[in-house]
Amino acid sequence: MLRYFKRMATDSPLVLTTFIIIFIGLLLLFSASRGMASKEGIFFKQLLWVLFGLGLMYMVKNIDYRDVKKFAPLLYIAILACLVLVLIIGKGAGATRWIRMGGFNFQPSEFAKLAVIIALSAFLAEKNAAKVHILAASLMIIGIPFIFILKQPDLGTAFIFIILFFAITHQAGAKKSHLFFLVMAGLVMSPVFWLVMKGYQKDRILTFINPMRDPLGRGYNLIQSIITIGSGGIAGKGYLRGTQTKLAFLPEYHTDFIFCVLAEEFGFIGVLVLLILYYFFFRAILDIIYSTQDRFGRLMGAGILSMFISHVFINTAMTMGLFPVVGIPLPFISYGGSSLMVSLVSVMLLVNIRDNSLMF
Repeated sequence: MLRYFKRMATDSPLVLTTFIIIFIGLLLLFSASRGMASKEGIFFKQLLWVLFGLGLMYMVKNIDYRDVKKFAPLLYIAILACLVLVLIIGKGAGATRWIRMGGFNFQPSEFAKLAVIIALSAFLAEKNAAKVHILAASLMIIGIPFIFILKQPDLGTAFIFIILFFAITHQAGAKKSHLFFLVMAGLVMSPVFWLVMKGYQKDRILTFINPMRDPLGRGYNLIQSIITIGSGGIAGKGYLRGTQTKLAFLPEYHTDFIFCVLAEEFGFIGVLVLLILYYFFFRAILDIIYSTQDRFGRLMGAGILSMFISHVFINTAMTMGLFPVVGIPLPFISYGGSSLMVSLVSVMLLVNIRDNSLMF
């Protein structure tokens, strides 16, 4: 199987870039866990998830992506059932997002992103998104899991679903006037969303506006994140030499704030290298989207691309204080099996689309 992935990496810029970013992520997680008793084991767990993810990629590669379209309704119903199950037996501190399975945590909201991309793409593959009733039905497909995830509550992931809706429906030919109306309606309804938000969610937004309103409480993570990024300077402090992370000034630096580890140890140069890699990653996805004439493939590709772009933008922006802290992982970098599995399966679906595009 290793020979297979070696050949695939040399043949596919998307897969090659993915493997390079994963390698960077493992380096950062090793640094984040080294010498930290509370973080021992996260590197090896993530390595195990990478190996398991490679197995999933191999399986997906041997499935025609068009067959996935047939099972889209079943996938959608299954993920809705999992989201309901989270609300009943889920685990989590402050937010109920995980289902405990043996020694691992399974996060259905991560898998829901890909399931909804597949379901909405399958629905719009043979329908005219310019029609109001089709757009309304599309909104319902997104809206049901959106509500379940909002109730966990997981505002960050719920926000990703809004982006997915606009990306896929726009690609499907929805009228700009209809999409603009929905945006304006959302802005008008924003006071209502504010009223139904949990207290800690409101605090996150207020802290984003002014971190110093609670520097030792809600604003602590953001302040330490900005300090950590700035401390790296141009070239960084060196690998394994990050003081802000090693002395545990910055909480959750192996998950939501792992970008700070990169910035502190490798500086602006390291950050620039990672962002360039992400650019080539996005560029490779765009090439696949443009290479296929299959409407389902194009819609699914557009949804996956918007998912990755929104994750990278939101995660990096929130660590720099340019976006509220909402707990969005950095693709292939942040610690977490659910996010990594979804990302790797998404990449292989894109490769599958590329390999079958010549058949149209």
